[in-house]
Amino acid sequence: MLTGSAPSARPADRKDSENGENGPRRYAVYGTGHRAAMYVDAMLQDFSDVAEPVAWCDPNETRMSHYTAQARAAGHTPVHYHPDHLETMLRQERIDVLVVCSPDHTHAAAVSTALRAGVDVVCEKPLTVDEAGLRAIEAAAAGSQAQLTVTFNYRYSPRNSALKQVLADGSIGKVLSVHFEWLLDTVHGADYFRRWHRQKASSGGLAVHKATHHFDLVNWWLDDVPVTVQALGGLRFYGDQGAGRPAGPRPSLGRDAAADDPYGFDMSGDDHLRGLYLEAEAQDGYLRDRDVFDQDIDIEDTLSVLVGYRGGCSMTYSLTAHSPWEGYRVSVNGSRGRAELEVVERAHVASGTASDLLAWRTDTPDGTPTAPASRPAVDPSVAPGSAGTATGARTEGSRLVVQQHWDVAREIPIEESEGGHGGGDGLLLVDVFRGAGQDPLRRRAGYEDGLRSVAVGVAVNESLRTGGPVRTYGTRADQDQD
Repeated sequence: MLTGSAPSARPADRKDSENGENGPRRYAVYGTGHRAAMYVDAMLQDFSDVAEPVAWCDPNETRMSHYTAQARAAGHTPVHYHPDHLETMLRQERIDVLVVCSPDHTHAAAVSTALRAGVDVVCEKPLTVDEAGLRAIEAAAAGSQAQLTVTFNYRYSPRNSALKQVLADGSIGKVLSVHFEWLLDTVHGADYFRRWHRQKASSGGLAVHKATHHFDLVNWWLDDVPVTVQALGGLRFYGDQGAGRPAGPRPSLGRDAAADDPYGFDMSGDDHLRGLYLEAEAQDGYLRDRDVFDQDIDIEDTLSVLVGYRGGCSMTYSLTAHSPWEGYRVSVNGSRGRAELEVVERAHVASGTASDLLAWRTDTPDGTPTAPASRPAVDPSVAPGSAGTATGARTEGSRLVVQQHWDVAREIPIEESEGGHGGGDGLLLVDVFRGAGQDPLRRRAGYEDGLRSVAVGVAVNESLRTGGPVRTYGTRADQDQD
């Protein structure tokens, strides 16, 4: 059972590198897809004094070579390993820290293997996708002195930290209920239905892969434990029977879509995606640009969830993966008032060709497509300002408002900075590579935080399957005591 607060790793808790107390720690990256870029770039640039990339572990040689080319330019030559040889890599390369960025369903085995070997782990969310993974990681963590950190970068986003501070200060009193609405637009939202995330066995669906961020935020904001879940949802917009499916035949791959198809996806004009996926297809057959309206999709694009917490609070949660704008709204009702956070990350998706929507190309006067120097991220929260200028009634940005009973509403300043998630990614990386300093908000997430957030998503999937309420993993003993 998960009890108590999550442990937070401190520099003093972590074993010295093989290079000595003052030398950089030896890092390996497990899974060299797109998400690994944040960590590889960090080790090669801002954190090169404390982190040395010595090995990659991935089934695809082409993807590993893509990052090795970057590492060599910085004076490193990481050794390549297949995931079947993870234990050998940890031992032979004397790994201090394993960074797990592989597909979600592989996390539990990799994390558990590293912990049993005494190797610290930095794991991308979600920590795992099902209850079997939760049990495996909990057992491995209980028998290991190694540290496990889950990278919940949304905690570090200044707007989310500001709401945490409002609640911690008691500005609205005892929290009684939360409403949380998350909207993914038809650029970012659609992308989950192209790649491996479209299969629940691989990702746990958006209830696990995406919403684990959101469930962790609420767990952290409330400093409480989710215990009961009831869910409704389905695949309603995407898929071969989806309401959003354009009329007529569909291509099996986004690269073959018509030029004016807003759901097309052409990786050839992006060096990073082309190198990681298009040029790597021949090795493992993985197709990054499957059509979002084909029949091989079994995850939901619409979710409505009710969560009950041990302390008596309740949350209504909604996720829509096909919105015309991207962002989220959080309303927190307390005994003394109410806090409201609204974030607009992309105000609209303009009409145009598929390539134009993501700015993958520009056309010269004679109509020849050319690749631009940069392009907006599929996920606008990663690259603020990349979505273009907003028009109409909706403005991009964040706004936090607090109103106490019998008083006027007041806006709380949010001090965002440069970088992904309002500067939150940079703050997260400092904690990951240099260790957490004094932080009264406790933003660094330990393994129990990771388990509890996934436990809600797993319960959502079980509730969708059974149609009834579900107790979350680790809290069923509470029910026995009721």
